[in-house]
Amino acid sequence: MHITETTLPGVRLIEPGVHGDARGYFMETWHQARYAGLGLPERFVQDNLSLSRRGVLRGLHFQHPNGQGKLVQCLHGEVFDVVVDIRVGSPTFGQSAVAILSAENRRQFYIPPGFAHGFCVTSDTALFAYKCTEYYDPAAEASLLWNDPALGIDWPVHSPELSFKDRTALALAEFPRERLPRYEGPGR
Repeated sequence: MHITETTLPGVRLIEPGVHGDARGYFMETWHQARYAGLGLPERFVQDNLSLSRRGVLRGLHFQHPNGQGKLVQCLHGEVFDVVVDIRVGSPTFGQSAVAILSAENRRQFYIPPGFAHGFCVTSDTALFAYKCTEYYDPAAEASLLWNDPALGIDWPVHSPELSFKDRTALALAEFPRERLPRYEGPGR
């Protein structure tokens, strides 16, 4: 397993060990003790799966309160995956990290609570899986404007297919600060 730290504290790109032969391959997508040794949460409470077609953009989503940490991966196809630090007071507030996640590269992205997350499908279809550290809470969910110019994200699509929630999302500067998570210092 290989871990790459991103420019955002706590956001990690994970390349699990893959064991392959002529029959195919095998890999562990989650091993509590091994991942905990890398500083990832020991407790996930909900698994989610989404299927989307090319040009669909989901995000940038977050939940506050009851922020969700997420371990995400693309099981089929390919996505352009984005994480944005939205913790008020953070030295990296408003900054983003991106990764290409695909069935071919088998990478995982870990996103701690306090960050917004989204992805855009760049293949014909994509099957996207994520483990969450907190249950979905509809009263706490929010969506950040995917193309907020202040974020400077270079999405691979200019006219994505969006949900109503994502089309009507607010830019980061428009969000009331009490609706955003707070930065609590390094390592938290």
